[in-house]
Amino acid sequence: MLRRFRGESVHKVDQKGRVSVPAPFRRVLEEGDPDWSSGQNPTLVLIYGGPGGKCLEGYTIEGIARLDEKVSRLPTFSKARKALERWLNTQSVYAQVDENGRIVLPARLREMIGVDAEALFAGMGDRFQIWTPDAYAEDMAGLDDWRAGLAEDEDPFAQLDALDAGGGA
Repeated sequence: MLRRFRGESVHKVDQKGRVSVPAPFRRVLEEGDPDWSSGQNPTLVLIYGGPGGKCLEGYTIEGIARLDEKVSRLPTFSKARKALERWLNTQSVYAQVDENGRIVLPARLREMIGVDAEALFAGMGDRFQIWTPDAYAEDMAGLDDWRAGLAEDEDPFAQLDALDAGGGA
């Protein structure tokens, strides 16, 4: 069982766009890079320009391969496949963790999401996101609104039980 990206933390971004990747995230990246071995630096994929465009999404090499596999199961000439292939392949870049545990966020990507002095890393299980702290707080407020819309005694995790029972969520 592979580790997953969990937790959130804020890290300084230097003038060259270098930012430290949280140590637990680095362990996940190492496990998810088939070319990684002790003493090497793991590679990952950053996707940008996605829905909302307020954050970057980071995937392990194995994670992006699983996503590519799902896309390849769509009909070859379908609009959905064309759009997803274009998004995943043209709106992404490879990045490598350096010997100090940092990645370089290219200026273009920093500008796209507004990252300047700080970047917030948010674990999302099979991927992680990079946000400005303010944009992340705004997005989290939207989740709070969703939770506030639940009945007082409604457990949001109960929806997961429906998946085991063959129902939808």
